[in-house]
Amino acid sequence: VQLVESGGGLVQPGGSLSFSCACSGSIFSIYAMGWYRQVPGKRRELVATITSGGSTKYADSVKGRFTISRDNVKNTVYLQMNSLKPEDTAVYYCNAGRGATLTTRGDYWGQGTQVTVSS
Repeated sequence: VQLVESGGGLVQPGGSLSFSCACSGSIFSIYAMGWYRQVPGKRRELVATITSGGSTKYADSVKGRFTISRDNVKNTVYLQMNSLKPEDTAVYYCNAGRGATLTTRGDYWGQGTQVTVSS
């Protein structure tokens, strides 16, 4: 199983970025997929998750600014990030796996993509 992320990069405060993550395991299309982020010295934290039916969960810090979506046919999950803040700077990871839910991580992770919000 591979989760291949694309997107991310450097952006000024207030700007936008987007991610996509393609999952090679079609069986995971019935489970939740999501995005997590991590900064050095801190635990990896949930950013947003989405079920196969489209139910979503967001961290309070990103509500109203980030939007998660998915294409179950393509086994791909997306993250649109708007109104970015310096505190959004982190490495972002895609997550999926058997048994994953809105609040439970799957066993598989993407390679991680750096997002830097700085002027």
